[in-house]
Amino acid sequence: MQKKHLRAVFLLLAFVGLAVPWYFNAVYFLAGGSVMPDVFWRDAFANPLTTGITLDVYLAAVAFSVWVAADRTLGAWRWACIVACFGISLAFAMPLYLAYRLRAGATG
Repeated sequence: MQKKHLRAVFLLLAFVGLAVPWYFNAVYFLAGGSVMPDVFWRDAFANPLTTGITLDVYLAAVAFSVWVAADRTLGAWRWACIVACFGISLAFAMPLYLAYRLRAGATG
């Protein structure tokens, strides 16, 4: 696949990674959910399934963040990707990072 098309796929995935998780976040908050740590973490670890998913996503986000922090390809923009990872979603930040990495010419 050409870089231009691959970059477009990553940008599309970033958009989907923004829209889908935040749809469910909105449903959660409209139903009375909260970002207060006691409520949020109780809900995130409500049962073994949500515990596994929560830990999987956070461990992947930490690994992604370590990789991005070590990658000097994007300069200071790499820190924006790390903030987006934890502030918006990993599903948004990872394909966005990959798209910008392709744009910067780093394919390795």
